[in-house]
Amino acid sequence: MRVDVFTIFPDLLEHYCEGSLLGRARQQGLLDLRIHDLRSGAADSRRSVDDAPFGGGAGMVLAPGPIFAAVEAAAPPRPLYLLGPGGRRLDQRLAEELLATADSPSGGFSLLCGRYEGVDQRVADHLVDGELSIGDYVLAGGEVPALVVIEAVARLVPGVMGNEASAADESFSSGILEYPQYTRPAVFRGWAVPDVLLSGDHGRIARWRRAMALRRTLELRSDLLEAAGGLDGDDRRLLEEFGDGPSPGAGDRFG
Repeated sequence: MRVDVFTIFPDLLEHYCEGSLLGRARQQGLLDLRIHDLRSGAADSRRSVDDAPFGGGAGMVLAPGPIFAAVEAAAPPRPLYLLGPGGRRLDQRLAEELLATADSPSGGFSLLCGRYEGVDQRVADHLVDGELSIGDYVLAGGEVPALVVIEAVARLVPGVMGNEASAADESFSSGILEYPQYTRPAVFRGWAVPDVLLSGDHGRIARWRRAMALRRTLELRSDLLEAAGGLDGDDRRLLEEFGDGPSPGAGDRFG
């Protein structure tokens, strides 16, 4: 899958993307991540990319010339998304839609990182194909959101996670939060791993995990279940079957 990113801080993105899953995915040829310096499109010796806004006001605005020039020179895969507050909110469904662009003629998608007070509106009107947002809060620029989008999508690319079941079992993949996880030791500071996980009964473990995922979602993100139409009969029976189990998300679980 190819992902192109346009930013005035290419080294910042490169440093992060060299490590962990993203770095291995690039080395294995699973992720073709290309990071472009918007200053490459500047027309002056100072490589200027911003200017004062017409009409006055605080701050600077990324100018259209360098952005158009950098994008047109790179011929990146489409769609090209501007990372900004007016965009569609990133969630697991959107990450899956972005993954599907790998099968499009362009073979991926691209991201444009804003900075300062934003970008010239003509970029939004005539260059990008839409906007993406990671939440309703203010950041200094689009680089952190770009990393969030890249990681959310890249982990869905077959082969990136190593164990393909990992991505399928994670929070939001099935519309609810993930079940609680435990590892050794079986007893830590007096807190024991639930007996069912030590039973070797994989069918019962699967039912327990589903029940705990439902309970955790009910306690922490009931809106997810409401959006899915609520609990069905099978889910209610699972909750009743494991009604005496631990309470995932309870504060005293971690002391």
